[in-house]
Amino acid sequence: MASVHRDRSSWAGWSAGSVSRSIDSGKWGILLIYTVTKGDTLEKISQDTQVPPEKIIYDNQLENGNRLVEGQALLLLKEGESGDYGTGLSVGGYAYPFVESAVLEQAFPALNELLVFSYGFTFEGELVPPPQDDQWIISAAWEQGTEPLLVLTPFSGGAFNNQLVKALVENQELQQKVIAQLFLTVRDKGYAGIDIDFEYVLPDNKEQYAEFVGGVRERFSPYGYRVSVAVAPKTSDSQSGILVEGLDYKLLGENADAVFLMTYEWGYTYGPPMAVAPLDKVRQVVEYALTRIPRDKIIMGIPNYGYDWPMPYERGLTRARTIGNVEAVNLAVENGAVIRYAQIAQSPWFTYTSAGMSHEVGFEAPRSIEAKLNLAREYALAGVGYWNLMRPFRANWLMLE
Repeated sequence: MASVHRDRSSWAGWSAGSVSRSIDSGKWGILLIYTVTKGDTLEKISQDTQVPPEKIIYDNQLENGNRLVEGQALLLLKEGESGDYGTGLSVGGYAYPFVESAVLEQAFPALNELLVFSYGFTFEGELVPPPQDDQWIISAAWEQGTEPLLVLTPFSGGAFNNQLVKALVENQELQQKVIAQLFLTVRDKGYAGIDIDFEYVLPDNKEQYAEFVGGVRERFSPYGYRVSVAVAPKTSDSQSGILVEGLDYKLLGENADAVFLMTYEWGYTYGPPMAVAPLDKVRQVVEYALTRIPRDKIIMGIPNYGYDWPMPYERGLTRARTIGNVEAVNLAVENGAVIRYAQIAQSPWFTYTSAGMSHEVGFEAPRSIEAKLNLAREYALAGVGYWNLMRPFRANWLMLE
């Protein structure tokens, strides 16, 4: 999942929004988001909003409540309040079996599904389990009322391999062998279903891939197991690119119970600084998907991470560092940065200088998460899903509870 990136298209970039105090009432739920202004203190914000300072610190995972930065977005919930944004939406997220249990426990109250990443397979059709034991995470999910799904990927040598996909979808005997092992694993381990995440599918294998997904569903559905499929973001049938040419949204939508749109990675490790999931681009993908897939099958992806780019950016040389959303805010605090908000992308960003080097950071915050959840609700999608659950982001999960 994290390897996905896509070709650049023109956009408004980091269009700096006004950095001002605002308390916004969520359109779909009960939600207060406060944007810090210059001179604000935790005590003043608490006094103005009647939210105890210790709760503001806890809910937003503030390392130092005495240090806030201009433009910082704070989730403000009084005792006993919840964000309520998960109502009517299925909420899921991907996690590796080595996720810290404490981080996962923060997310569980908001989750309906946990997608365990990942199983693979060989050219001989042997199923390859993840390096870490997945039984504990399956059990933990059920104990929290969350349904765990097995994620199947064509991983080889740590990367997606479209030759594995080609070998599988073009060989019925190989398919049946893999499907049989998947069924036994799902049944014996206690999974609720399977999520198929094949990336870089070759254009010639487009229909065969959709047929494979349908074959898995045909085997699993009579036993109550769900089958979902993850897809790179497209905005048209004729869109070119290695990530999308092998994906037929219509056929995949017909052959799966749900389709997970990987609507992120516009800003990525080797690309120029830009929002990871700019809302205008996400909207374009959702609107196209709705012309090919029933809305009650569409899951919209949301990133739970950001990037820190060393500047100036040099194509082919610059490599961004992946950071968590809480980590990004702490970085801004440590360096006295002003957090800006791109109005078109609906995404926070800032710049800072360390050891003589300039940096640019894009990430997610309660304000941008609210915009994404509003988008999913606006189009009455089935739900949202996060890549991934490996980093803490308590405010996000409180918004959904």
